[in-house]
Amino acid sequence: MSVNLATMLREGTKKSHTMAENVGFVKCFLKGVVEKKSYRKLVTSLYFVYSAMEEEMERLKDHPLVAPIYFPELNRKQSLEEDLHFYYGANWRGEAKNTKAGKEYVARIREIAQSNPELLVAHCYTRYLGDLSGGQILKKISQRAMNLNDGEGIAFYEFADISDEKAFKDNYRQAMNELPVDETTAEKIVDEANDAFGMNMKLFQELEGNLVKAIGVMLFNTLTRRRTRGSTELATAE
Repeated sequence: MSVNLATMLREGTKKSHTMAENVGFVKCFLKGVVEKKSYRKLVTSLYFVYSAMEEEMERLKDHPLVAPIYFPELNRKQSLEEDLHFYYGANWRGEAKNTKAGKEYVARIREIAQSNPELLVAHCYTRYLGDLSGGQILKKISQRAMNLNDGEGIAFYEFADISDEKAFKDNYRQAMNELPVDETTAEKIVDEANDAFGMNMKLFQELEGNLVKAIGVMLFNTLTRRRTRGSTELATAE
């Protein structure tokens, strides 16, 4: 028996989705307030999360509830490695450290992969479909806000093996709807997806302190430039 899981997930996570979008870091991000140190930390945490998720998906690729949504073309680990090399340099493996929220996120993925593999569906839904949708907006914002050259530091958002993102998302949702899960299991997957949104929110909240500092520096520099310009104009007038 199968249920309309994709619809259940969309409807059942609306509140969590809205809450995640209203975290301070995300609101600033969407307004174009992004700085490299905070973004680098986000990429670092995501690297550890995706590494865990993709290792477990690979290990469970023949599982009846994982196999239908196992699409290696979605994998983000390699693209995140490219971004980490860009932001940290050649020694990124020695410098990129996971955070408290990131470690908790990874631990949860490892736990359910052992005990309830079907719940990985929730994490794939939360991350990958978000990457293919809103992530494309964030790519453009990142480029503009951090003055990145084309392709630099945003490999995470590039899906080279997916030519038609809309068609792929439709196929992915169809695969989810055809999973052999009953109503009870589907509800557990929805609950896990809400928890996944919560874990992502914690990643964002960890970055807010850094972002506040960065905004303060930006405002200070702006005011300093204005004062300097004003003093120069006054001196010229005299």
